[in-house]
Amino acid sequence: MNARPTDFGRIFPPDEPWLAQQEREEILLPDLPIVDPHHHLWDTPGFRYLPAEFAADTGSGHRVTTTVHAECHSAYRTDGPQHLRPVGETEHIAALAAASDAAGGPTRVAAGIIGSADLGLGAAVAEVLEQHVIAGQGRFSGVRFNAAWDADPRIQLGPPANRPHLLTEPGIQAGARTVAESGLALDLWLLSPQLADAAALADAAPAARLVLDHCGGPLGFGPYASDRDEHFAVWERGIRALARRPTVVCKLGGILGCAAAYDYPRASVPPTSKELAALWQPWFDVCIDAFGPQRCMFESNFPVEKMGTGYATLWNTFKRLASGASDTELSALFSETARRTYRLAP
Repeated sequence: MNARPTDFGRIFPPDEPWLAQQEREEILLPDLPIVDPHHHLWDTPGFRYLPAEFAADTGSGHRVTTTVHAECHSAYRTDGPQHLRPVGETEHIAALAAASDAAGGPTRVAAGIIGSADLGLGAAVAEVLEQHVIAGQGRFSGVRFNAAWDADPRIQLGPPANRPHLLTEPGIQAGARTVAESGLALDLWLLSPQLADAAALADAAPAARLVLDHCGGPLGFGPYASDRDEHFAVWERGIRALARRPTVVCKLGGILGCAAAYDYPRASVPPTSKELAALWQPWFDVCIDAFGPQRCMFESNFPVEKMGTGYATLWNTFKRLASGASDTELSALFSETARRTYRLAP
């Protein structure tokens, strides 16, 4: 493994020999249907993760019936109007998904597609949304807006043009209302200090189906590595305030690299699901308590989370974190909240 200090918050190709040392676990609740509402497909130098690689993970034991691809700035158009270039990713994923459907298999990959659009266009973002819907061939379900920003230069998780209080700007809020008018969901990728801004957006766009990605972006590296209890308390207050907005749902996952609960590049072996559940439980318990199971959905965030764990172990972790839930609550957490939010066919 890497001998230098861990560069938390960055994405690296998984260390496959290290990952292969992860303990093989019995699959918990193997018959529970799962909709994975947040994964990526990309083909970057040294890091290929396309349907074949994803199928190896979804086929590792859990009953993953359906998935939703989340934008990852991949396969953009290389020419034409700048604001329409993200439509290339939707075109690319729709083609991959159609080929996957034709090949058959137990998992409908990218039944939903979440694309990218610049909300700063305001009402004019409607043109981008229309082109995404056409390109998605019936799969386009929403857009994701990356508003991540922090004053500390060590926290660089958003585009360089991001700035403080982006979600409170009138143009951005007009864009969010336009997404709502289109009938699409709006995912938000932001960091824990920005949760109040997400609440302001929810108030300004009350018809929007807002999806809070990755438990609201709790941070545990850089300036957040110390005084962790204080930072957790700030995050919890933001989560509970945002949860009072009934149009917001929460994705449970995606905290491996940013929350920095364990140092995966320097660990001798990957963690078990019991270990991960113990580490992540404080964040997940708060989110489920605040939003309720009907407004929460577990997400894999693969292949990003593959830096520290395998797919089978990850979903075992989620099932441990949901222990004690009723059958109705399990259904919401693992499939039905995602189906309702992204309007996926049963």
